Amino acid sequence: MQASPDSPAAEIAERAGLAAATLSRRVERLRDIGVLRGVRAVIDWQVLGYAVEVSLRITLDKSEPRAFDDFAAAARTVPEVIEIQTFLGQVDARLSVIARDMTHYQQVYRDKILTLPHITDVDALMHVARLKTDESLPL
Repeated sequence: MQASPDSPAAEIAERAGLAAATLSRRVERLRDIGVLRGVRAVIDWQVLGYAVEVSLRITLDKSEPRAFDDFAAAARTVPEVIEIQTFLGQVDARLSVIARDMTHYQQVYRDKILTLPHITDVDALMHVARLKTDESLPL
């Protein structure tokens, strides 16, 4: 199911060596306990014209009590931000930002990223290639 969630339940049950009803109960139980959070479409944003991805390492003003919350809330509103991670250490957050081209990226960076609250430093890393991306568990 993890490898091809859009496969028919009967096919998944057969590959797992289960009856369809047993598979259905197990899947429902996994949903109920929060292991399966949903099924989603994986969109290739490059096919839609986004050619640039930049990883921004952000340092926040830690003297501000709401810095993390305010920053995260504001960053969530930027459509070009496709991922937000927070860390303990020198870097406080990382944003993955996509853009159609470098001109678009510069506009997003200046108009949307630099206006996010409580930023004290930004370090940009231009993505060259994605060598592996996999959210599946090694079962």
